[in-house]
Amino acid sequence: MQQPDPVNPVPSATASSTGLDENIAGALTYLFGFITGIIFLIIEKKSPYVRFHAAQSTFLWGVVFIAMIGLSVVSMIASAIPAIGWLLGILFFLVSLGLGFGSFILWVFLMYKAYSGEEWEFPWAGRQARQTLLKGG
Repeated sequence: MQQPDPVNPVPSATASSTGLDENIAGALTYLFGFITGIIFLIIEKKSPYVRFHAAQSTFLWGVVFIAMIGLSVVSMIASAIPAIGWLLGILFFLVSLGLGFGSFILWVFLMYKAYSGEEWEFPWAGRQARQTLLKGG
């Protein structure tokens, strides 16, 4: 029999204040990135598990969203440079493609972890989420 993990306890099959099981609500916080993260932060009042995943989703996907916009702007500006603009455009396209693919893999991974009952922390976003929730955010 597997021993319980005191650091990452598996949430019970109890419903969160949304009426969903905690693991399902936790996974759904990642579904549409920071948008569902914000929605669950607003509507979830009871479950620290769901609130953690909602806060992490909000921080992580908010940063990825801003990075993608910034990368697009820099790519458009760089591609306008005479002689080497096309090369910079290709370079920024490849970086954007890598960021998009990596984000997709991370998105699936985080939804799986949340559904499995784990409070897996993404290095920066997880710390920010915990600090925000401890401050009562």
